[in-house]
Amino acid sequence: MQNFRNYYEILGVPTAASSEEIKKVFRRLARQYHPDLNPGDKEAEEKFKDIGEAYEVLSDPNKRAQYDQFSRFWKKKGFNRKSTKTTSVRTASDRNGTSRTSTQEEDFSQFGDFNNFIEQLLNRRSPGRVSSTTPERSSFRVNASNSFRPGTTKTAYTVSARPDPKDIEARLTLPLAKAYEGGRERIRLEDGRSLEIDLPAAMVTGQRIRLKGLGIDGGDLYLKITVDPHPFFKLEGSDIFCQLPITPSEAVLGGQIDVPTLDGRVKMTVKGGVRSGQRLRLAGKGYPINGVRGDQLVEIQITVPRDLNPQERELYEKLRQIENFNPRLDLPV
Repeated sequence: MQNFRNYYEILGVPTAASSEEIKKVFRRLARQYHPDLNPGDKEAEEKFKDIGEAYEVLSDPNKRAQYDQFSRFWKKKGFNRKSTKTTSVRTASDRNGTSRTSTQEEDFSQFGDFNNFIEQLLNRRSPGRVSSTTPERSSFRVNASNSFRPGTTKTAYTVSARPDPKDIEARLTLPLAKAYEGGRERIRLEDGRSLEIDLPAAMVTGQRIRLKGLGIDGGDLYLKITVDPHPFFKLEGSDIFCQLPITPSEAVLGGQIDVPTLDGRVKMTVKGGVRSGQRLRLAGKGYPINGVRGDQLVEIQITVPRDLNPQERELYEKLRQIENFNPRLDLPV
């Protein structure tokens, strides 16, 4: 039977592995081979599908029991003969002490090959001999033989319907620098999963990012972004606003002053005589929104020193004696 797949080898676990061990290995492999983390890699995509199929069977105690019995039975001589051959499935327990099989009679001669068996086991097609008590129920009973004949065993077992994919939403709060740069980020979801994802650049508060296939049962995960307020930068649409303190001498004499930006520090030329509260513009240093980057608005704040050393105090005393500037000369009172 060329199409037989050893699900234990696919997951890399022993046949006696517990349900918890199987779940842990599956989560690790699913993250490793997920198509979103391996774009364009067909081999990883096929590996991801095989891992999902293996986990769907081995994570369900009833399906796992039938698979274990089938994998032992198919190698026996005369497996592919048309005659009916019946085997008995005995109850077994995993390491956690929970039963993962049920005692029942199973006829495997009805399956022409392994794919036939798996398609029926996972309910991928309806084999014509399906009977259901009510159409609304999420499971149905499948008869293992077309009709009951005296001296033969008629087997019925329950196959659960595959759950529908469900989208989920999670909140992600980022500092402004990370929201601007994007890149790889590790997040932990409320269901306990830890994911490493690639974030786009220039995210803003309220933005929703879709992560395909990372929801529940193959649904999507939506991240709702919140950007933390920054102590220096303030977003005003696509512009960035900041207040820059300068000394009285810098305000009087002017010159080049270091200004922090999201891309690092840059030199900004300040003309002599600049006023406190005056705004200067750094073109193209704002925040990119929809591919268009704004400017950085720098508001000048002239700051007076509080603690002067003796030499500074002496110079300020001399300046007061010789300066002619009087800001109160033209008061309207």
